[in-house]
Amino acid sequence: MKQILLITDGCSNMGVSPVLAATHALEDGITVNVVGVVDYGTIGEIGSIEIADIAKAGGGISRIVGTQKLAQTMQMMTRKTVVQTIQQAVNKELKHILGGSTLEDLPPNRRSQVVEVVDELTETTPLQVALIIDASASMKPKLFAVEEAIRDLMLSLQAREGFSELAVFHYPGRHSGEDAIMNVNWTSDLGKLKSLFNRINMKGATPTGPAIMKVIDFFRYGTLDEHQAWRGNSDEGEGKRGDYVV
Repeated sequence: MKQILLITDGCSNMGVSPVLAATHALEDGITVNVVGVVDYGTIGEIGSIEIADIAKAGGGISRIVGTQKLAQTMQMMTRKTVVQTIQQAVNKELKHILGGSTLEDLPPNRRSQVVEVVDELTETTPLQVALIIDASASMKPKLFAVEEAIRDLMLSLQAREGFSELAVFHYPGRHSGEDAIMNVNWTSDLGKLKSLFNRINMKGATPTGPAIMKVIDFFRYGTLDEHQAWRGNSDEGEGKRGDYVV
């Protein structure tokens, strides 16, 4: 199971729409959750709408929270969307097998049996969560809380029975055209999540959509480098990749 968890505090202002990017993620089987994190001041109306729209397009959920509740919110959202995804899959199978019935349509005894299966799958299904961190200038005072929340999220994932791993990215990069930078490749090692953001050069640009698109490519090809991805998948044909170039 694949998730993107976007952590931001404002509006995107560069590149492809993040709502469109989230739609592409969902088409690839990746759920997109969004946390709007506030510390001093508030997220404006436009930013709040964008945060909600990104999550809706990505089949996920959104929350706007203060830094003190960030860790708890990230854990809740990750688990909740795992449950939702599994329930959707179960309902799809039930409709196929029972001719239109869903979990809610089953008699209580049958429903409780299916719920037990959903609960078991929630704990045992392999899970990959790609965290995308907005590192625009206004996020600087919030990054310490974000880093602490990431480590707490890893601890909660380690408590699952199923294999879980995180990858961490931030945006924008140091140079023009770097829409996203990898901080940590897939890992289940808590020790690799220390001092994630010490050397980030905070910038004003906020290319949220392009960053999501880069991470979609990472899920597909294991790299943020579109040229490397192209070389590694040259036998797949030109058309398959064309719609996703950013």
